[in-house]
Amino acid sequence: MATSALTGFSMMSLLSLGYLTWDMMGPNQVENEADPTFMDRAPVPRPPHIIFIMTDDQGFNDIGYHSSDIRTPVLDKLAADGVKLENYYIQPICTPSRSQLITGRYQIHTGLQHSIIRPRQPNCLPFDQVTLPQRLQELGYSTHMVGKWHLGFYKKECLPTRRGFDTYFGSLTGSVNYYTYESCDGPGLCGFDLHEGESVAWSQKGKYSTHLYTQRVRKILATHDPQSQPLFIYLSFQAVHTPLQSPREYIYPYRELENVARRKYAAMVSAVDEAVRNITYALRKYEYYQNSVIIFSTDNGGQPLSGGSNWPLRGRKGTYWEGGIRGLGFVHSPLLRRKRRVSKALIHITDWYPTLVRLAGGNESLTEGLDGYNVWEAISEGKESPRLEILHNIDPLYNHAHSGSLQKGYGIWNTAIQASIRAGDWKLLTGDPGYGDWIPPQILPGFPGGWWNLERHTVPRKSMWLFNISGDPNERFDLSEQRPDVVKELLARLVYYNRTAVPVRYPSEDLRAHPELNGGAWVPWVGDEEEDSWDSIYQKKNMDWKKKLKLSKSRSFFRRLNTRIMSNRI
Repeated sequence: MATSALTGFSMMSLLSLGYLTWDMMGPNQVENEADPTFMDRAPVPRPPHIIFIMTDDQGFNDIGYHSSDIRTPVLDKLAADGVKLENYYIQPICTPSRSQLITGRYQIHTGLQHSIIRPRQPNCLPFDQVTLPQRLQELGYSTHMVGKWHLGFYKKECLPTRRGFDTYFGSLTGSVNYYTYESCDGPGLCGFDLHEGESVAWSQKGKYSTHLYTQRVRKILATHDPQSQPLFIYLSFQAVHTPLQSPREYIYPYRELENVARRKYAAMVSAVDEAVRNITYALRKYEYYQNSVIIFSTDNGGQPLSGGSNWPLRGRKGTYWEGGIRGLGFVHSPLLRRKRRVSKALIHITDWYPTLVRLAGGNESLTEGLDGYNVWEAISEGKESPRLEILHNIDPLYNHAHSGSLQKGYGIWNTAIQASIRAGDWKLLTGDPGYGDWIPPQILPGFPGGWWNLERHTVPRKSMWLFNISGDPNERFDLSEQRPDVVKELLARLVYYNRTAVPVRYPSEDLRAHPELNGGAWVPWVGDEEEDSWDSIYQKKNMDWKKKLKLSKSRSFFRRLNTRIMSNRI
């Protein structure tokens, strides 16, 4: 709460509300309360404790207040008593969402605009990026991460404890077994992946990850003094990513769901709901709650083939349709000024960085140059969002659409290139956005074939779409031919953003990363003193992509091609 908002409260009221503590008050402050100018000189309120909870692959329709078949009473209650974010955007896959949360920057500005970071790739979050937890450390926070990292680990300098977190407990790769913590990057390429700080946590094997991560968060809350130092916890659940694994007691309540994948998936969501209940109980028990901000977010859309559902949105995880990028999200906090409401403010995952830094007491100089905006007033007070547009991404390496061309992009943009942008009510997609069906929840074991046919709507030889997302959130009506004026404006915006892009970082896999060469675990394998040579050693190798574009196999040709794309000579 800003100092100006405290006018009218007595010192005793501020103490009882938790905005001030006795050790923050000087010896004469209580006596000076009668001074009419006292409130102008009152101490700044304590920065709030921040708990950021992220789930993995939880679809838009995979929470109680959106769904009829999944029960999440705790999440529903927290969202209902807080602010539901119903115009909130994330990225379509894991690494991009996490990188944008941690850096506050679009993928095109970190070099991570293509795919994810694979376990054997010598790649990670660029070292020149000052991360969100590093900023919070500068502001006096104790910072902790629990769960899935997925931002690279080939060098120790890439690890969470080197990127701003005081402690870390979790998995470094993108997917692990929920009990054994085995992570595989192909047949015979498996290794253990559970880490305590910078060491392998072999002794924790056998414990269900959702429970294990929750226990660690509760331990952090129990051992930290909420009055002495503000706390930032980034809890990145592995759930509900595949493999579909859950203790049996969570599956039984969904025994009526005949679709086995959906049943297991729902059970995993319920385990997360229980975990959040236990964490919020600990926040109250250890006296954090009254000065806390809880943020809940998924990292990308759900995967229907693995039990998830984004219905009624179009598309799925890995696509730039709304089903891949419109996220579940809400904020719950006693510090919210307008609670129990639904927010339609346009918010993107990059916005959390500047929002939380300002909430923590940082000034604008700490967030200059970011792609995110401070959206706290939009969330807390219901004001308009300062964000007017979102660059969903520009990926020059993704399979080019055969039907796309510079001509079809009015000479402004090559529509063969995968890209997407949202500006106001409008959303433009070019290239191949990914699988674009509308997929109903797979409740029955055998879905009626006729229903599937009704929902299939594919347009052959197309490389550009325009939707009025505010009026058509399910992307049913393509307006690209009716509104060429809007199309041209958005294509020009893509050109603008592309001029600011840095080259793609997508190195070839390194054989030295194999767990068999590293004690059976996924751990850093490159010395910090070893220099990176992206041009000569780690060129992306994708023969299918080369064949499709009928390009030379020459590495120098690909370097020139990438340079042309990133400088917008396309």
